[in-house]
Amino acid sequence: MPDNDTHIIFLGIGSNLGDKQKNIEQAYRQINKRMGKIISKSAFYVSEPEGFESKNKFVNSVCEVVTVMNAGEVLQETREIEKELGRTKKSQDGGYADRIIDIDILMFDDQVIESNGLIIPHPRFHLRDFVLIPFAEISPHTVHPVFDKTVLQLKNELKNPKDA
Repeated sequence: MPDNDTHIIFLGIGSNLGDKQKNIEQAYRQINKRMGKIISKSAFYVSEPEGFESKNKFVNSVCEVVTVMNAGEVLQETREIEKELGRTKKSQDGGYADRIIDIDILMFDDQVIESNGLIIPHPRFHLRDFVLIPFAEISPHTVHPVFDKTVLQLKNELKNPKDA
């Protein structure tokens, strides 16, 4: 359990360009070096692109991190890591595209945050099997602070979940 100075965060990481697993591993190294200690990470899962057409499948993973950063600092650091690993722009207004790396803040402790373009918990993670399957692998009993359901319950409620 985090103390007053530390936070437990969950990050979703995906890549569908280049050496996808290597891209995620590089992101993990940067997260561990710059944001806090990764205390668990899921296996890699392959998924189809969602929200846009592409011939490139995604590799996805979820990690749990202990950090002393606040949510705004975590957001800034994830954007910096994405940029340094070659991501040129973040998806906006539902417009998705192929990307070398994508790091999303899924949860920040059990907080609900909406400010400065930051929405936590991630507003769509409860609808995405490519997030819920790896999230349930590492932390099935974590409770979504808005829906008051565990990650495992949310995964099991998905329509046609693809168990990997």
